[in-house]
Amino acid sequence: MSQTLFVTGTDTDAGKTVVSCALLRGLAAAGVAACGFKPVASGAEPSSQGLVSADALALQAASARGASLAEINPLLFTPAIAPHLAAIAAGQPIDPATLVAAHMRLAARYPVIVAEGAGGWLTPFSHSLLLGDWVAQQGWPVLLVVRIRLGCLNHALLTAEAIAARGVRLSGWVANLAPPESSETEGMIATLSAWLGAPLWRQGAGTAAPSSAVSALLRI
Repeated sequence: MSQTLFVTGTDTDAGKTVVSCALLRGLAAAGVAACGFKPVASGAEPSSQGLVSADALALQAASARGASLAEINPLLFTPAIAPHLAAIAAGQPIDPATLVAAHMRLAARYPVIVAEGAGGWLTPFSHSLLLGDWVAQQGWPVLLVVRIRLGCLNHALLTAEAIAARGVRLSGWVANLAPPESSETEGMIATLSAWLGAPLWRQGAGTAAPSSAVSALLRI
């Protein structure tokens, strides 16, 4: 039976793709055929394959072979704006059933799926559905990526509260030490460790996932 971990962040550019790819590479090193999944992306870029999501490309490169970009990223919108606004502009509403079907096709072929969100936990899919509500409907556990910088304490704790309010399990969190680092970095990490109520899976700015994080993922 396939298992799925959903990777969310405190905001856009928190480091979700870097962490997701690190986990996928760590799983590959452990002999697990895992695949990335980017249900919705906005901000398409031109490539030899046409318009693509840079995030989806990175996930595909880190995944076990066999999944096309269209399978990894079933919904792609051109402008780099909120997905629901991009969907309105394109005249193509985000259909949750399409995303569920895409996930099911991947889950039938790979034992582990690392699904990456768009923006933050409460990114709207429409005027009546939030990303976090859709993830809660799927019953997936969540990994929270926190970019350690000024303001991250409030953002991380609000996100964790919103995750818990939907009955979703926060399996762990990642402290992304993307530069510039602050003299208060260690204090912010200690504060979040005390308040989040979930294990710290990884701390650092590198692209490698420690074996402890991979082991934690396999136990979810």
